[in-house]
Amino acid sequence: MSTKNAISIQIPEEEQQAISEAIATLKSLLSPYLIALTPADRQRVPKMGDGTLPFVEKAMEYAREDGQFLPPYVDLQELEKDWNAVENLVPWLNDLQQLTSNLDDSVMMAGSEAYDSYYNSVKYGAKMNVADAKVIFEDLSQRFGRSRTSPTNGTDVE
Repeated sequence: MSTKNAISIQIPEEEQQAISEAIATLKSLLSPYLIALTPADRQRVPKMGDGTLPFVEKAMEYAREDGQFLPPYVDLQELEKDWNAVENLVPWLNDLQQLTSNLDDSVMMAGSEAYDSYYNSVKYGAKMNVADAKVIFEDLSQRFGRSRTSPTNGTDVE
């Protein structure tokens, strides 16, 4: 059982409101320009990553300078719009991915501490036959759906 308090945050109400408003603003400003792909679409479309960005950038230069190889069904202006969208969206995506990664880690750690600290203490108390611990442990352990029997004293433990 860990007693380390790796995260201890309390975001003031005013800052919570400001964050919610900033997120709502981002959603409102970006939503007209964003699409949602189905899982099948995500598998089907070619992906552009960090390694292919320079390739696409060079291909765009060639398309601008020597359009003879541009198929007649491809509109260079639309291709430019797509490339400009990538150039605009990627830095925001990178920033938001860093932010969501840190948010995810913070939620995970805070949740782990909230879950782990009390539950493990009650679990240990039940093993040691501390008064009331067994009842609390049995109630909380129902969340897991299945339990196993402790070889030492026959109590259910997770």
